[in-house]
Amino acid sequence: MRLKGKKVAVLAEEIYQEMELWVPYYRLKEEGAEVKIVAPEKKQYKSKLGYPVNADVAAADVSAKEFDGVVIPGGYAPDMMRRYPAMLKLVKECFDQGKPVAAICHAGWVPASAGILKGRTATCFFAIKDDVINAGAKYVDEEVVVDGNLITSRTPADLPAFCRELVKALEK
Repeated sequence: MRLKGKKVAVLAEEIYQEMELWVPYYRLKEEGAEVKIVAPEKKQYKSKLGYPVNADVAAADVSAKEFDGVVIPGGYAPDMMRRYPAMLKLVKECFDQGKPVAAICHAGWVPASAGILKGRTATCFFAIKDDVINAGAKYVDEEVVVDGNLITSRTPADLPAFCRELVKALEK
């Protein structure tokens, strides 16, 4: 129970990638963390394949000080997440407070829109690398990149490395 007493937000929106939400969710719970699904509204969202997730809380009803870190899954959900100021505010404030911000695959869109990639090294799904670069990051093609409190990975195949680094970062 390496993360007992830690509280982590996992973001959700429509068309999330199943493994990129549920694998970190259960990995963090396995280590004893309290995990909350945070979304634009407190309602049910469906994955790319129709798998449901129920949001525990709306992003506008929480603040970064309530969490020790945030996980942003991919799929096409990040393109919708970044349209909500409360979602971006949560990510930016966690980042500014030095808390781990972990983004996988298309989730790189959220840190880009939150304005936290400038001067950082990051990875993402190759189709959005131009967005990550245009947001000011140095893009690298690696399974996981840790740059300070920013953790990024490319695809579901990278989830073991992504979760390993996320747990390590939350232990601090």
